[in-house]
Amino acid sequence: MTAEGQRRRAFWQILLFAAGLLVLTVISAGSVYLVNKAREDSKWVVHTIEVENQINTLLLEIRRAESGARGFLLTQGENFRIDHEKAVAAIIPALDKLTRLSGDNPGQREHVEKLSAAIELRLGQFAQEMVFIQQGQPDRATALVREAAAQDTTERITTIANAMIEEEVRLFRVRTANSDRSQTLAASMTGIGSGLVVVLAMISIWLVRRSAGARDEAESRLRDANVNLEAVVDERTADLREANDEIQRFAYIVSHDLRSPLVNIMGFTSELEELGGDIFRRISSLAHVPAEGAPLAPAGPGEIALEGADKQLSEDFSEALGFIKTSIAKMDRLISAILNLTREGRREFQPVKIDTRELIEAIVSTLAHQAAEAQAEIHIEPLPNLVSDRLALEQIFSNLIDNAIKYLKPGAPGEIRIRGRTKLGYAIFEISDNGRGIDPKDHQRIFELFRRAGTQDKPGQGIGLAHVRALVRRLGGTMSVSSELNAGSTFTITLPIAWNVSNRNADR
Repeated sequence: MTAEGQRRRAFWQILLFAAGLLVLTVISAGSVYLVNKAREDSKWVVHTIEVENQINTLLLEIRRAESGARGFLLTQGENFRIDHEKAVAAIIPALDKLTRLSGDNPGQREHVEKLSAAIELRLGQFAQEMVFIQQGQPDRATALVREAAAQDTTERITTIANAMIEEEVRLFRVRTANSDRSQTLAASMTGIGSGLVVVLAMISIWLVRRSAGARDEAESRLRDANVNLEAVVDERTADLREANDEIQRFAYIVSHDLRSPLVNIMGFTSELEELGGDIFRRISSLAHVPAEGAPLAPAGPGEIALEGADKQLSEDFSEALGFIKTSIAKMDRLISAILNLTREGRREFQPVKIDTRELIEAIVSTLAHQAAEAQAEIHIEPLPNLVSDRLALEQIFSNLIDNAIKYLKPGAPGEIRIRGRTKLGYAIFEISDNGRGIDPKDHQRIFELFRRAGTQDKPGQGIGLAHVRALVRRLGGTMSVSSELNAGSTFTITLPIAWNVSNRNADR
């Protein structure tokens, strides 16, 4: 699958996940809201039923009070009096409770106020009737009953109560409808949300199956590729080895063929130098012939007595020959360095166990004379041991320590430190000095073949560090430098602690 396809698939997966999360959030929030609303509506339905029941309870108590009063008036029975008193005692608490339950409805509050006045009037009549009966004046009590009937006090109470019941019946219908609607919406939202979740789940399953199919196809192609991978790797490795060997042979042949004409140039330069000496001695002898024609006595052996333009010509000739000889010597050193590199490239590394401190102490002892002349002290700190190629390590550390001594500040005591540590199966070596340092812009330049940095006041061909880095890489390691001008340098080398045959084969 292409990178664009992977990004597109990742986008859709994130989008589906976000959509699913949004759906679940909306369903949860909506369900909580609708459930709370349905609960609230149900509470109001129950409240309506309670108000209606309380109105009926109040009417029942009033009727009981009237029945008890009439029974006591007619029969003088004690049971009717007691029943009447119980009913009268229950009327006021029932009225108070009805007042509290109806407090949320302004219309019902007005009805309750009217009902309270009518009930208060009727209770006063009940009390007067009972007093007349107890005083033995049943006629007056009967007249009072007729008066109450004529005033329609009880009928007024019933009418107000019925009006309140009708209002509660209306509220019951409205609140029941609201409760049913809330429950229906909650159920609908739950159903729709569940359907969306199922759809998203099905899409997710489809995408997962599609991803799994693509993965299986990729794994199949990978297995097919791995079948021939080893053969391809061996073939490419053989090609690389052949190309490397061809490059080394070419470099050897070129350097060898360059040396042949260089030797001829060196020989002819020597002959030209001798011929030039003969020519200028001849010119000297001719320049000193006397007027009579007899030549002067020749100068001593090797002496050429020239004057004026002849002397300048001789000096220019000698200077030109000197330039030629210097260039020939430089070319000879470069060719020798190339030959050494090609021989080193053909050498098979042999991993052996190496006492690194002993190896570096031996190198330092061979460079003790140069260190003493440069007034440099070399400190060797604890170093980890390695399994690697001894000759390669000797060349690496010899070159770096020699460079540290060579590029110290003139006239200042030098200090060179060699230290090491281990980390994750690698040995890390640092060779630091307090020398002239390297400009950061030249940090890569110094590792290039035949390239040097800074003031060119020391002998060298610009091969050493390039050779060192090549050796480090063949040993499976890395090399870097940290330096500033006039602040010293630190070369860091990281090598495997146990370099083996598999490493060698991989690096070639």
